[in-house]
Amino acid sequence: MKIEKLYIDGKKDSLEITDKIVSAKINKQLVSNVIYKTNANYKGRKAKTKQKNEIVGSTSKIYAQKGTGNARHASRKAPIFVGGGVAHGPKGELSHKKRKLNKSEKKLSIASLITEKNKLKDLIVFSDFDKEIKKTKEMNNILNKFNAKDSLIILDKISNEKIKRSIKNIPNVKSTDVNHFSAFDIVKHKKLIFTESSIKELEKRYT
Repeated sequence: MKIEKLYIDGKKDSLEITDKIVSAKINKQLVSNVIYKTNANYKGRKAKTKQKNEIVGSTSKIYAQKGTGNARHASRKAPIFVGGGVAHGPKGELSHKKRKLNKSEKKLSIASLITEKNKLKDLIVFSDFDKEIKKTKEMNNILNKFNAKDSLIILDKISNEKIKRSIKNIPNVKSTDVNHFSAFDIVKHKKLIFTESSIKELEKRYT
């Protein structure tokens, strides 16, 4: 499928991209499941309480079993006492089960989202950046020109070197490469921007 390729000076050209990326089946249920799993795995499970066996202290019986008139107790480590262990408390990261996300789910969800962005005219493909852009103001003007102030920009290696300094301080704009973005990143931003080389690099994974 042919899509539009833009130059920062406003010129336009066309680019041939496989239908598996820009004209795939839109599967919203799959995307929803992938985002749910991704967010669930991002959450840190750091809260942890000590169990009875983890409390440091004497294990000796605190008083005789009978004859005191008090209830029967073993050691001060029991959850009933202040400073004792906590029964059924959170156990930290090790107790949290990671939700499995396989490669086909990732690929199909990303293709589904890219297709949707393309249909909504929110997909932009720039020619590779061959000129270095150092100033944030200049990069900001380029994004304003293409109505892309809220965008995820997926760059090839050379383009990243050319514009990384100018883009890092612009709010609501995230730049990355084809190896480090997820379905959640695409959903989070209105516009999705590729360079010619980066979308071709992604295309290789679908062919």
